Parts: sequence; structure tokens; C-alpha cells
Amino acid sequence: MSDVRKEGTSTEGEHGTSVIGAGGVYDKRMTAGESGESLTNRQGHPITDNQSIRTVGRRGPTTLENYDFLEKITHFDRERTPERVVHARGAGAHGYFEAYGKAGNEPVAKYTRAKLFQEAGKRTPVFVRFSTVIHGTHSPETLRDPRGFAVKFYTEDGNWDLVGNNLKVFFIRDAMKFPDLVHAFKPDPVTNIQDQERIFDFISNTPEAMHMITFLFSPWGIPANYRQMQGSGVNTYKWVNKEGVAVLVKYHWQPLSQGIKNLTQKEAKKIQGQNFNHATQDLYEAIERGEYPEWELCVQIMSDDEHPELDFDPLDPTKLWPEDQFPFRAVGKMVLNKNPENYFAEVEQAAFGTGVLVDGLDFSDDKLLQGRTFSYSDTQRYRVGANYLQLPINAPKKRVATNQEGGQMLYHVDRINPHINYEPSTIGGLHEATQEGKDHEPYVAGNVVRQKIDRTNDFKQAGERYRMFEDWERDDLIENLVNAFRVCRKEIQDKMIDMLAKCDPDYGRRVREGLEMAGSKESGKMGTGGPMGTENTGAAVKEAERKGHQADPY
Repeated sequence: MSDVRKEGTSTEGEHGTSVIGAGGVYDKRMTAGESGESLTNRQGHPITDNQSIRTVGRRGPTTLENYDFLEKITHFDRERTPERVVHARGAGAHGYFEAYGKAGNEPVAKYTRAKLFQEAGKRTPVFVRFSTVIHGTHSPETLRDPRGFAVKFYTEDGNWDLVGNNLKVFFIRDAMKFPDLVHAFKPDPVTNIQDQERIFDFISNTPEAMHMITFLFSPWGIPANYRQMQGSGVNTYKWVNKEGVAVLVKYHWQPLSQGIKNLTQKEAKKIQGQNFNHATQDLYEAIERGEYPEWELCVQIMSDDEHPELDFDPLDPTKLWPEDQFPFRAVGKMVLNKNPENYFAEVEQAAFGTGVLVDGLDFSDDKLLQGRTFSYSDTQRYRVGANYLQLPINAPKKRVATNQEGGQMLYHVDRINPHINYEPSTIGGLHEATQEGKDHEPYVAGNVVRQKIDRTNDFKQAGERYRMFEDWERDDLIENLVNAFRVCRKEIQDKMIDMLAKCDPDYGRRVREGLEMAGSKESGKMGTGGPMGTENTGAAVKEAERKGHQADPY
């Protein structure tokens, strides 16, 4: 309904001001005393004094009917949407995805009918949000933490959100455990400080997390920046072709010319002392220089069945699919070539959901994915609002027509007949579209149960990853785990060492010996284990007091 153009809409109705087009900064409809540069409030009232609140006399008190002040301050009070529970700290950019028309050396249509992949050279606009997971909006980007890698494709069939991380595996395999995982990694609800003892209290009782912990506490847990890190969909999805036949897929983003770089803990500490926004700055400045980061999107494809020949369940997000059996197949590349014009409007309000798929893409029975698919979009409706999909950054770049009604901040009614907000109808309104391809109809049978998968194999891939690391990566991993375990109680240390030894005997031995040399408790521990990547936190508290310079009150 909004139709304001840069040249403005100056038409007036016969009986007063025209209501065609929402008023905007370029609108030429003005009142007496107003120019193209005049300040107004959101009601369109010209602001004639933006310096002083209205008071009784020069010194006050103030009056309640200060409308200009009330609008200004109450909007200011609401400048921030509720912070994301996870992935609060982020940066983003616009770009495009260019399809190859193939999956590896085969026509992509063999596996999926999704239109964005079919034609070589076809470009689809995208918006990408990178993020850190655990800490708040202005936390340092050097902290040891998974990184979010979320891509919104504005396809001709509507939006597709590919929501993942830089690391290709996850801590847990069942969505029921997700709030507990996040609570363990978040700051202690009493001290408001992240505590490594709380983290490993949870992890020591979660053997499936060993693979992720091995990645996270190695240099792979601190990417050098957002441009030079991999991305992954983490969960298993499905592709569906025109015949309705499905295959299982995993998505991987591989950096192209910029390569992959990670940091050791010592290097990250040094960078943090100079710039705790380094990754956001790096992304912004690279794009401004015209050094556009590029990633190739690759998929692994597996037939849609249980694969009893594997020693793990292919739907388990704590596992990698072996590349020698399920090779990476390139399907296209992504280029980021435009920075946001406004951080809040685009990066902060960008809203993603794992359930946002287009025709030709589908869900697997991955238990974590099933839970995420409900949770993510539900979170956005709470955080941004019921009509968050009408915001420009989230709105699809195609026709939208729904029977949704009301809700906070409804911008426009997206249907043809405003009277008919239901379907079916004989007298007008919207009706169902015609389906092109055949439905994918997986067969499901069995008792409804609360059970774990039967091929957990929690330690094998973690051990393989440990052995695949280069020496410097293993050294950093061991040092980081030793420093983390030092602040933990002995029973937690023992459980962790036992599980690491099950991954690889050398892995457990080196951590155990490191603890014996370092001592089990940090000197000056004051009831908190400290955030991930820290050591001697109690000593740092005392050092700040000791080195503080005396000052007189003023």
C-alpha cells in the first residue's frame, strides 16, 4: 500500500490531503513553515523546538503532555528489539548466489527441483548474517564460541533460509536438550559470569558433545574473521525432484579466494586487547574495498534410508559424513558485494528460520532440526513481532498474498479482497495455487516413543579429528582444555579425561598430564570458573584493584 517515491507524491484530494501513499522523507506534501529539510515527528507534525522539554516556567517541573518529548523518548526506549538469546552479536552483508546448474558433474535436476539451482549462471539475491553464539550484542568477536552462518535466499518461489554454523557438527542431537545446553554455556544466573565449570559439568554428562568440544577448543573455535571461515547447515535436510523422490543432503560453504584462517587462544587475546569488533570491521572494510568474499556451496548426497552399513546414524548432527563415501558436490557460489545501509534495520532485524524452505527442499527426521524448525520462527515472532516478515530485510522479493490478520505493527494487508480473510470462499478471496511437482511422501510407521537413536558412537569421530589435527592445533587444543578443566571439580575433570581417552588414549593422557603439571585449581579462585578461554580470572580481579590508580573525589 505504501507508494512513496523519491520524487515524492504531491497530489491532493478534492476534499483535503491525499491519502495515497504513506508519507516519507521525500514526500512533497508539506504544511506552512515546513521545508524539505524540516524535522517532524512520526505523526508528521513539524518540530519547532528540538532542544527543550516543556516545563512550568523556565526551571520546571515538566508537564505530562509533552507529546514531542514522549514520542521521542518512548521510541528511544524501544530502539533495541529484545536481544537474541543466542547469536546476539552479528554482522551482515548483501550479495548473490550464482548456480552452476549441476551437483558436481551431474545435472542438479536429478536430485532437486528447487528453481534457484537449475540454470547455470542464474543469480539469486541473498542476505547473510554472521554471528557469535553465546554472549551479548557487544561482546568481543575474539571469544571462543561457535559462529553463526545464516543465509537468506530471496528466490522466485519465496525465501529460503539456510541457517547454520561455521563448525559442521553440534553438541547435542535432540532438541529437548537445547535449552539446557544454552543455559550451561550462558553466564551463571547468580554471578552473571560465564563459568567453565558449569559448561563442563554439562558436557561431562553429554558424551555426544566430544566431537564438537574437540573442534571448539582447538583453533577452529576462534575463526580469524567472518570472511575466512567455513559454513555448514549442520543438520541433515532433503532434496526432492520432480518425481517426488528424495535424497538426504548436507550443506557446506567453502571459502574461495580468501581461504580459511583460525586463531590460537594467545593470538585472540592479543587482538581482543586492540579491537573487540575486529571481525565486523574486517567484513565491512573488505566489501567497501571491493574485495568481495566468496564461498562455494557444496552438498553431500545420500540415499534416503537408514544406512545400516554406517557405524552412526546419518541424521545425527554430532557426526560428519565421510567425504570418501559422500563427496562434496559443488552447486553454486555466493558473493557478498554490498554492506547494509543501516545496521539495525537490516542486520539486527534480520530473522531466519530453519523451517523456511522452498519447493524442492524438505526436512529430514533429524531430531534437532525438527525442534529448531518450530523454535526459530517462534523466536522471531516474539523478538521482532508477529509481522516481522513485512520488514524489508525479511520480506520475500515476490508477490505475497495471505489471510493473516492483525498482530503488532501490521504494515499492510496482503490480500486482494480486504473483506475475505479466509479460504475457501465462494464470494471472493484467495485460493490455493497449482502444485507443479509430485509430493514427496515418505513412509513412516512405528510406536510413538521417547528413545535415543541406537547408533550413537560418541567417541570415534572425535578421536579421528584429534589425530587429523596438525601438531600446533593439537597443542592449542590440549592447552585450552587443561586451562578450562583446572577450574573444575575433580569429579568433572575425571569424567572429562575418561571420555577424551575413549576418543583417543593420547588425547586423554595429555590432558591428564597437563592438569597434573598445572595444578587442579587456579590460584585465587573466587567461586567462578571464568569464561571460556580465560585463565587466572581470580588473579585478574585482584590485579585490577592492585594496579588501580588512586583518585580523589570531585
